[in-house]
Amino acid sequence: MPRLAAAVLALCAAGCAGTSAPAARADDDQWPAYAGPAGARSSPLEQVSAANVGQLQVAWTYHTGELGQDARDGEKLTFEATPVHFDGRLYLATAYGRIVALDPATGGEIWRFDAGIDRAARYSEVTSRGVSAWRDSSAAPEAPCARRIFAGTIDARLLALDAATGTPCAAFGDRGTVHLAAGAGTEGPPDYQVTSPPAIVGDLVITGSSIGDNWHADTGSGVVRAFDARTGAERWRWSPLAGQEGKTGAGNAWSVFNVDAARDLVFVPTGSPSPDFFGGLRPGANAHANSVVALRASTGALVWSFQTVHHDLWDYDLAAQPVLVDVPRDGRVVAAIAQPTKTGWLFVLDRETGTPLFDVEERTAPASDVPGDAAWPTQPASPKLPLLMPQGPLTPDTVWGPTTADREECRGIVAKLRSQGIFTPPSLQGTIMYPGNGSGTNWGSAAYASGERLLVLNTSRLATLVQLLPRAAYDRERTAASDDWEFGSQRETPFGMRRMDPIETARGIPCNPPPWGTLAAVNLATGAPAWEVPLGHLPEGHPLMAIAGPSPIGTPTSGGPIVTASGLVFIAATMDQRLRAFELTTGRELWHAVLPYAGIATPMTYQADGRQFIVIAAGGHGKAELPIGDAVVAFALPR
Repeated sequence: MPRLAAAVLALCAAGCAGTSAPAARADDDQWPAYAGPAGARSSPLEQVSAANVGQLQVAWTYHTGELGQDARDGEKLTFEATPVHFDGRLYLATAYGRIVALDPATGGEIWRFDAGIDRAARYSEVTSRGVSAWRDSSAAPEAPCARRIFAGTIDARLLALDAATGTPCAAFGDRGTVHLAAGAGTEGPPDYQVTSPPAIVGDLVITGSSIGDNWHADTGSGVVRAFDARTGAERWRWSPLAGQEGKTGAGNAWSVFNVDAARDLVFVPTGSPSPDFFGGLRPGANAHANSVVALRASTGALVWSFQTVHHDLWDYDLAAQPVLVDVPRDGRVVAAIAQPTKTGWLFVLDRETGTPLFDVEERTAPASDVPGDAAWPTQPASPKLPLLMPQGPLTPDTVWGPTTADREECRGIVAKLRSQGIFTPPSLQGTIMYPGNGSGTNWGSAAYASGERLLVLNTSRLATLVQLLPRAAYDRERTAASDDWEFGSQRETPFGMRRMDPIETARGIPCNPPPWGTLAAVNLATGAPAWEVPLGHLPEGHPLMAIAGPSPIGTPTSGGPIVTASGLVFIAATMDQRLRAFELTTGRELWHAVLPYAGIATPMTYQADGRQFIVIAAGGHGKAELPIGDAVVAFALPR
């Protein structure tokens, strides 16, 4: 039985209302990038509506063949891909670098390319969230590689494939490959990987990286680079921590970028500086880490930067993609960016200047008591927008448990730990991070329904224990530890660290109250919450099943939502193997289907052969102790 901790982790007659929609051409790019049209996870399709969503049924299932490879890191394997719909086909990537093209109406395989990744090597993460597509405006439409699929790999390569055939584009880099570890100040995988699709702006392919940022102080540069889409030549680079005082690295952008091509802007969410939990070697605020950054897409020049956490000591990197939104202000509509966070704060910024459109204030934060470190005295808050998760503190008086014994066990755990609410610094005695480093909104990001001005997003809500260990004690503690602990060596610093995520009893009961996962909507016209509901049922056999019963208690989520013009929200992302549909304006669940494996991904939708399809990668999650699969499942209304 998986512990809850591991998750951090239809027939309608022709006259039915809401089912008619203009037929989409087979060659329409209906979901042309990872986050859909305009990077908002929003579709204009209306065939599937509240009136008929209950009639959705499986239209086709495709298996990638990713399993059965005896991978050394198979226990970490997760299938997080969202397909793109480009030039009348679906394209997606698997964790180990299989790129496939599918017929969108049948799920039939058109071609596949295997990147030949060494499956015996050790990788920090074993995943890929998808691919990106590009048309060469200077090439004849039927010329080889006139249409390209770009993908990053976990062994630090950027691939360019012919969208028609899957053949590597020979003129791009080294016969279709750019080796990204070169020039990044790192030895390559497992220190340097790519897990998210690149951004495309004009004739540029722009990518960041996933860096193991808690192993040592200087992990290498979190550089963002743009490459010529035709040749693979590097056109520009931007390093978030260039010129920083002290010894550090990372600040890397491992999640998904967004672009505003008309404004020549690319929006980059950056991560924490290394190492995560001790900042004594990197004094100052560590500018441009933990920030949403706007770069001039054509040149890489910094336009503006907004930091959501100063001198991060909690691994509160910006995991969520910045979302393009429009916000009414003083009789006009302002082009903006909505940036969800792990901390529960939502920041909405002017797209051209980075100026907050809802007031942001600096609030006093607790001081560090660790020798050699100095926590930043204040941290940003966004009090005019809804706080999307609790921010502690978790104390003996506020612990949760279904029984007296559970509560007493939790009281005994938390009574020994430092807990002053959000931004309590890591300590030698042990600190409660609430939110934890896997809380809030992660890489699944948010969806935006522009007509209703509703931003829809899911959260995880679990408390984490982090403890700094003097160097002399680190190896001893790591050798003696149970599987409940995760360790980070933080080499070159005086302290290693250990972490328990979440804080829970011996039988797997979290010590902070439910819901542990939610789906919510925020009205960006007013800044008011629209609705919030628990998201996810407990896995079968969990000790809380007898209490929660059939009602959703809310479980940790990984993946994100999409919205449609017919007023629906689709999301999987839970431990319970369900794909759900909710009513956009109320949060009422309208439909669900049980998937063959948990859908730890974000769905997408498109129309083909006169039918609207909703597609989800259902592959479980190795790190979350969920069964692993390799299915892509498409749902549609019956003919």
